[in-house]
Amino acid sequence: MTKEETLAAILQAKKAHQFQMQKIEQAILGEKVDNPTALSKKECDFGHWLYGDMETKVLLGEQFFHKLDIAHERWHYEYKRIYDIFFANEKKSFFSGIFSKSGISEMERDKAKLYYTELQETTKELLQILAACNRRISALNESKFH
Repeated sequence: MTKEETLAAILQAKKAHQFQMQKIEQAILGEKVDNPTALSKKECDFGHWLYGDMETKVLLGEQFFHKLDIAHERWHYEYKRIYDIFFANEKKSFFSGIFSKSGISEMERDKAKLYYTELQETTKELLQILAACNRRISALNESKFH
């Protein structure tokens, strides 16, 4: 990849992650989400970028790659709690449907809101690390790229 392609890939990874957060917010607001984010850190769009090409790891350097990996893994760990509320049991029971049109009780929705607040903090950290990676790639000499 060229330097420009690498920087574009970082920007695309950032946008993909922000889109995942929008989908979670939609679910919390009671909107239907057809394609929830993958539970596996390697199966989401951000993960495809981070783990898909080992050149990314080399260009970012071990320290930045490790920081991204840890924050991204924590994000998925925290996201699972929200996923379990909204997406794990797509066939909600009859009784849960009585309490809410979406099949999610108010108590579950409140828990999801709390989890989402925590997920926003992890997202903020992840995007800060990604911004530092962007600065690193920008500073690298063109000779480091193909």
